[in-house]
Amino acid sequence: MARIDLTKMSYAQLLELSERVDMAIAERRAEEAKSVREQLEALALESGFNLSELVGGKKQRGRKGAVVVKYRNPKDASQTWSGRGRKPNWLVEALKKRAKIESFAV
Repeated sequence: MARIDLTKMSYAQLLELSERVDMAIAERRAEEAKSVREQLEALALESGFNLSELVGGKKQRGRKGAVVVKYRNPKDASQTWSGRGRKPNWLVEALKKRAKIESFAV
């Protein structure tokens, strides 16, 4: 391994060296992580497992997809409600007029 005399380097040269070292570390980390993952997958397969079965997959966060529409406004088909959350104003107004919620079911 080559020795570098840091005391003879300028500030700009040290910054450039630091950036190169940071990039090399990031590249090596990614390479080694890939290698370890491949080894773990091979070991899991040898034992009859999938790696995600053993360590769990990535947990999904946020939206999981569209919710099925349960209620629709007969006066305006674009107004719908899934039955989750707060009732929409059009449904609240209709219910105040003694309409049955079942009459809006899809």
